[in-house]
Amino acid sequence: MSYQPLFDITDDMLNKIVEITEIVTKLTLKQPQNFHLRKENRLRSIHSSLAIEANSLSLEQVTAIVNGKRVLAKPQEIREVQNAYQAYEQIFKLNPYQVTDLLQAHGYLMADLVKHSGGFRLGDVGIYDIAGNLVHMGARPQFVSHLVNELLEWGQSAVIPALIKSSVVHYELEKIHPFEDGNGRMGRLWQNLILAQDYPIFEYLPIETMIYEHQKSYYKALSDNKSATRFINFMLDIIMETIKNSDITSDKIAIKQLSKPQTEFYHLIRDYLQKNESVTSAEAQILSGKSAATVRNYFAKLVSKNLLVAQGENKARKYFLAN
Repeated sequence: MSYQPLFDITDDMLNKIVEITEIVTKLTLKQPQNFHLRKENRLRSIHSSLAIEANSLSLEQVTAIVNGKRVLAKPQEIREVQNAYQAYEQIFKLNPYQVTDLLQAHGYLMADLVKHSGGFRLGDVGIYDIAGNLVHMGARPQFVSHLVNELLEWGQSAVIPALIKSSVVHYELEKIHPFEDGNGRMGRLWQNLILAQDYPIFEYLPIETMIYEHQKSYYKALSDNKSATRFINFMLDIIMETIKNSDITSDKIAIKQLSKPQTEFYHLIRDYLQKNESVTSAEAQILSGKSAATVRNYFAKLVSKNLLVAQGENKARKYFLAN
């Protein structure tokens, strides 16, 4: 194996990886089995990844198509959604370091959309930004198979954090541009697959949504032809932003299960506990103006949702933020 991607691992990257890993580990331990929310996030991923490639369908239209409802839209765009959903449903069963699996995924993603779905391209192709400017010419077609084989062999043997490795593979796939179309979608999908090998929660994190929101920066990072360093930093920032903002990775899941009065009470107590170590039931009664019975009920609910932690008994009981 002679393939050796060019990139540097910096202290800043390592610090980001430590922070991301800590957050993801905590989230994985307390992650609820909310399948509806997981599906929502997957649909957001599909919508954003296709939107980056100029698919004009809204998230609502994407959701309707996946749910089997009729949508008035271009047949190609509808097919892109159907294919992407099938790809995301099957992708996490595949091996990210097998070329046959990469081709199988492309077959799911691009069926009936390109002539050679599930196969490497036979002609030259370029990478263009959202303004239509040529950013990079892909590898000559006669070298594509060899380069992809070597890249995935490197990925399988490289002893580096998955957060870096996945970004490098994503970057290098875009540089090789192995397919006649669908390269961007495949690069983003393959990064998710590599991440999910180490952190299963990434199977449901809508990283593509955050990439879509920073699309210009995404293409700018990819346009650096010297090394993957800039792109790795960009993707670490994107992943960090995703895990800090996604419903599946925060207390928003639990909060959504509260009534409006309970939610208002929680926000009041949370704000107080961000400035104070703990709060008692008596203090909460004064803060909220609620009765002792109501405060007890609210505290019990917040503790059951792992939003607060209780210590002590009866009047000596104190409440703390769970995180």
